[in-house]
Amino acid sequence: MTPPPPRILATSAAQALIARLTASHGPLMFHQSGGCCDGSAPMCFPRGEFKVGGQDVLLGHVAGNVPVWIGAAQFEYWRHTQVTIDVVPGRGAGMSLESPEGVRFIVRSRIFDDAENAALEAAGEPPRGA
Repeated sequence: MTPPPPRILATSAAQALIARLTASHGPLMFHQSGGCCDGSAPMCFPRGEFKVGGQDVLLGHVAGNVPVWIGAAQFEYWRHTQVTIDVVPGRGAGMSLESPEGVRFIVRSRIFDDAENAALEAAGEPPRGA
């Protein structure tokens, strides 16, 4: 059986920014809600600052050990895609840690192929928050 593909990735530019933010703020986390502020932009917070609940789904980890969570309703839209966190110039409207840096995190995605979807389905549902 083919192992499931990662649901979440980060570009090298995003990983470099995450490393700089970690050096300044300590351990980090991401959450993507699909709600207010920058809509479905991934928001970066000091780990534990954003309360993860039972309606949040863990997509995986980027840049070593940075967890990436997504709201359950948003996950239903994105469950068939591999999400990649990237960084672009410009300032987002959110409360994410990168805002003062003059850049913002965004997501890019691609649809999983049939074999990848089958591997993900065989692996079961991703973990949810407490």
